[in-house]
Amino acid sequence: MVRTSGAVTGIAARVAGERFLGIKTDKGAHAEDLKQILGGLKGPMMKVAQFLSTVPDALPEEYARELATLQANAPAMGWAFVKRRMSAELGPNWQSRFAEFGQEAAAAASLGQVHKARLHDGTQVACKLQYPDMPSVVEADLRQLRLAMQLYRRMDSALDNEEAYAELCVRLREELDYEREASQQRLYSIMLADEPSVRVPTAIPELTTRRLLTMTWLEGRSILRRIEENPDLEERNSYARSLFAAWYKPLYRFGVIHGDPHLGNYQVRPEDGGINLLDFGTIRVFPPSFVTGVITLYEAVRDGDEEKAAHAFETWGFRNLSRETMLVLKRWADFLYEPLMQDRVRLIQETDDPNFGRRVAEEVHRGLKRTGGVRIPREFPLMDRAAIGLGSVFLRLRAELNWHRMFMELIQDYDEAILAARQEEALSAAGVPRPA
Repeated sequence: MVRTSGAVTGIAARVAGERFLGIKTDKGAHAEDLKQILGGLKGPMMKVAQFLSTVPDALPEEYARELATLQANAPAMGWAFVKRRMSAELGPNWQSRFAEFGQEAAAAASLGQVHKARLHDGTQVACKLQYPDMPSVVEADLRQLRLAMQLYRRMDSALDNEEAYAELCVRLREELDYEREASQQRLYSIMLADEPSVRVPTAIPELTTRRLLTMTWLEGRSILRRIEENPDLEERNSYARSLFAAWYKPLYRFGVIHGDPHLGNYQVRPEDGGINLLDFGTIRVFPPSFVTGVITLYEAVRDGDEEKAAHAFETWGFRNLSRETMLVLKRWADFLYEPLMQDRVRLIQETDDPNFGRRVAEEVHRGLKRTGGVRIPREFPLMDRAAIGLGSVFLRLRAELNWHRMFMELIQDYDEAILAARQEEALSAAGVPRPA
């Protein structure tokens, strides 16, 4: 609390000084300091930072750029912690329930760490243990985040991110419940049952609690390391097709999206070109009408139909948009939907400018400030984050695919009523709580 509070106070002081006193500060250098502080902390602030780096105008651009580089690489807790946590969750004789249990963490992240183990029937499993006192840490970090966002919004923001903050609070609190995450894993197994290129871990219910998630171990490799080995185009395209299916088949057929497109949340399988999809703590279930709005906006961009675009934004939850503000938002939609417009094989982005997306975002930001700003609806941030995060992976893969046809295959028989029935059936079968 003290360390994050100091970092946030530093942001506020520097932004206020530049805004009201004309003091020019080196925000880039301070952002680097902030990243170092947050990157060394266990807890949600690192996840918050990653999330905010993809939410337009939540923090000054210098901070967003630096925080975007944070990775989930916090140092692991030691064996004494592991024994305490496992005893608390499974009882004092917990070790008898495993044939083997690795004392060293196989992976460590912001909210917990993973140990590899083997059951008595030979099944290799991953045990994800939540760090101590995470609920109180989450609440402390969210209080600091609220202060930072409110100060920035009053000083220099074109967007009202109050709803984005509310969304982030709900998703982070849900992520602390590993029993919920287990049900969300089951949901993805159901939704992707006919997609052999995507594998999802299977939770072991009798070895899972709110703070311990035991699931089958999946063998795979880091996608970043595989890209560095310069695989051929066919292999890169195979990974891209699998990722497209993993994210967008659940959205357009069930109204569900995996809200954390972090590179560490999927592994690649070079032997068959498939992927392993991991970490189901941040899952968003959308009202079927929201998915209809996504498709309506695509049609509006395709047809140049301003009236249909305005209707789509209203369906998403944007309220009282002037025509000028709507056209500014449509500029962002044009950028996101552009790869889907042409029925041909192509790169996801054909410009050679690596900062093209950033320049479009800055253009939209200036336009929104000029038109008086806009309130971001709750459903928007995770959808936008997934689109930008996944697009960045497609860029790094240098995949060349017919994105238009892949998209049309998903929506060709779209019917909102059918999606609603399919969503209800899948949520019930998986035991996922209904969204509030």
